[in-house]
Order: sequence, then structure tokens, then C-alpha cells
Amino acid sequence: MGSTIILKEVTMTTAKAQLAVLGLSTANILVPKQGIDLRKWAVVACDQYTSEIEYWKKVNAYVGDNPSTLRLIFPEVYLHDNGKEARIAEINRTMRDYLDQGLFTEYPDSFFLVHRTCENQRERWGLLAAIDLEKYDYSPDSKSLVRATEGTILSRIPPRKEIRKNAPLELPHIMVLIDDKKETVIEPFIMQRAFLEHVYDTPLMAHGGSVEAFRIHNPNDISTIAKAFQDLADALPSDNPLLFAMGDGNHSLATAKSCWEDIKKNLTPKEQERHPARYALVELENIHQPGLVFEPIHRLLFHTTAEDFLSEVKNQAQSVTVEHIANEETLLSRINEEGAQKFGYLDKDGYQLFSLEGPSASIAAGTLQNVIDALTSKGTAEVDYVHGLDVVNEKGVLDGNIGLILPKISKDTFFETIRRDRALPRKTFSMGEAEEKRYYLEARSII
Repeated sequence: MGSTIILKEVTMTTAKAQLAVLGLSTANILVPKQGIDLRKWAVVACDQYTSEIEYWKKVNAYVGDNPSTLRLIFPEVYLHDNGKEARIAEINRTMRDYLDQGLFTEYPDSFFLVHRTCENQRERWGLLAAIDLEKYDYSPDSKSLVRATEGTILSRIPPRKEIRKNAPLELPHIMVLIDDKKETVIEPFIMQRAFLEHVYDTPLMAHGGSVEAFRIHNPNDISTIAKAFQDLADALPSDNPLLFAMGDGNHSLATAKSCWEDIKKNLTPKEQERHPARYALVELENIHQPGLVFEPIHRLLFHTTAEDFLSEVKNQAQSVTVEHIANEETLLSRINEEGAQKFGYLDKDGYQLFSLEGPSASIAAGTLQNVIDALTSKGTAEVDYVHGLDVVNEKGVLDGNIGLILPKISKDTFFETIRRDRALPRKTFSMGEAEEKRYYLEARSII
């Protein structure tokens, strides 16, 4: 018995050391105890529905006085409201209250196999794990193991730091991609899930579908995961080893990185190795899953005119052709055709297709970002980035508004594109619609 325990400890220690070199770790994962209504506990990522305050009002009414992650996050629709400091203080107080009340069950030294089923029946599987922030660099020219896939807006970090810097807990909505064509990391455990501890299984509010999780903590299983990641890392070019690519939540991970840089200044090297804030809890997902669908992120312009927009588009291309399109279905088909760079346009007069020759950026999202930056810098437009066409169709037709509809981006060449061209323009793609985003459910101590 004693030798078996020692062997398991050695196996676990070796596997964790191997993972650490690659920027990955197991985590002490917190999940609400039995009896807490997970339908009211789990809330969608805070950076969703930023133009739809009614969504968050309905969530608040549904949650009521029940324990909920809604009380532990700062929905970004409220970021510009008065009383931000009071809201953050209340978030931190509620986190401490939930901890003091013994609301959580802890699963130490674990990964979670997470299974999400959306209302449209798309399924995806992920591995909940801790990413080493020392291995992450969001700068545009980064060649780190963990990196941003879209431009990081530095101005978005300080307000988010105010939320995280004194928080005793983190709750993950970050999704990170791996390029695992042979399905060696996550997929073997899908087949073996009947032998894993079933942690939770719950429907999700507001058309979110359902989610369940299984615990992975056996030393042999951890060792299997470590070997699979090592094999992926060994196949990467040594001068550009992109192992983990941001899918969703890059600004949350960048905020965690910035907070860690502040914290570690006051720590010894040994303390830095063990401090929980060095890591961030994320869900890893294989980009090659059939259920993982890349969706373009569309744009809404406010307080602008069609004339100002067209004038700036012409500044960003050698030639511009504009066609009126009868309906959304035809537009979506046309913008994904090969040839000239294309994007869709919607205002009170209907749909149009823009085709650009000699554009200022290699993809439509980049060219449009140049247009938007020019308009906003002159004060002739305001912008919001939205998931899904429903909001574009609803708000794009209002006076003074313009909806911009982007073409798809291929996930098959995604990793190679990032290695070759570096980060894409910000807000280029989204993994699914807003209701398919990760819901906050698990937590982890970061103090």
C-alpha cells in the first residue's frame, strides 16, 4: 500500500513538472455545494449583451436572492455607469461572504472535463485547467506559448484590473484553443467519462442549453494529459511555438496578467512559483471539434451617416463597389465569395454589399477597423461589437445607425495564420453566438 501511494505521488509530481514547463497546471477548483440551484448560479460571460441592458435586468430578476455568479461579476453593460466603485466593493464582499458561508466544495489538484450542449444542439468538450501567466504575452509580436489571437485594447485593462485586483476569487469565462488534429488531449477522456467522477450537470438560463463536468485527478490520467501536450509541443516550430491560442476572454486573461505583474514585484522567486495569482483558470478546447463554430463579430455604428462612412471606406481601398442586396440570406452568401474583400452593410434603406480592391488590411475586419478608428477619432461615430445578426438587424435600421456584417473566418488555417501574420484585428471572431459563450460556474482562489 505504501509503495503504491509513493508511486502515485511520483507519477503526479513528474506529470505536473512536465505540464509546468508548457505553462499548464491542475487547479483547486471550487464548485457550489449540493442544494444550490445551478440554473440561477451560472451566468453568461460578462462581456456579452453589452448593448442589451434588458437582458441583464431579466437575469437579475430571475436570480433574485439566490446565490449566483451574477453577484460575483461586473457585466460590462454597466461599466460606464456611476457607482462603479461601490459595485466592485459589493462584488468583493459577496465573494468573501460566499467563502465564509462554506458555499463551495473544493476539488484539489484537478482538471475538469466539461461538456456543453447548446440549444441548437451543438456540443463541445473542454478541459478546465490553469494557465501560467508567465507563459502568456499579449503583445502583437509575441512568440510565446500562450498568446492573443486578436489585438489587445490596452485601455480595456485598467477598469478590469479594478475589479480583479482585490478579488479573493476568479471565475473563468476564458476559452483557449489547442490545435490537436489527432484528438489526443481531450477526446480520450470523452470515451472514458463513465469512469470519472461526475461533478455537476445543469441546464443553463436564458437559452444557454446545458453543461456538465467530470473530474480528472488520477495521477495516471494527469500523466496521460501531460504526455499528450508534450507531443503537441514537440511538433511546434522552436522559434514560434504557439501551443495555446486565445479563443474568448483575451482581455480577462490580459487583466489577470497585469494584476500578476503587480503582485509578483513584492514576492521572492520561490513565492512567485507558488502564488495562485500566477495562474488563471481557463477552458481549453480543441479547435477541430465539429461543435466549435467560429462566428464573425459584427459592428454597430451610432451617431453617424452613410456619407461619412462611405467616404472613409474609400480612403481605405483603391476602389469600392457597392451593391444593394434584397435580403440577409443573399448577403451572407455573397460576402463569403472569393475574390475582392467583402463585407455587408445595413441601414434604414436596407442591405448593401461592399466589395473592395486594394484594401488597407488583409481581411475585412482589419479594413473596417481602420474605417471605424478614423470615424471615432473624428467624433463622427461610436461603435459597439456584437455577436449574432439579431441585434444588427434590430438596431442597424434605426436613424443614425449602421450595421456592419463580416464574413466568416476559417478555423482550419487559424493557428498557421496567427503564427504567420500575428494577432488578427481586435474583435474579428467569436466562438458561437452570445448564448453559447462560457457561463460562470466554477471558481478558484487567487489570494
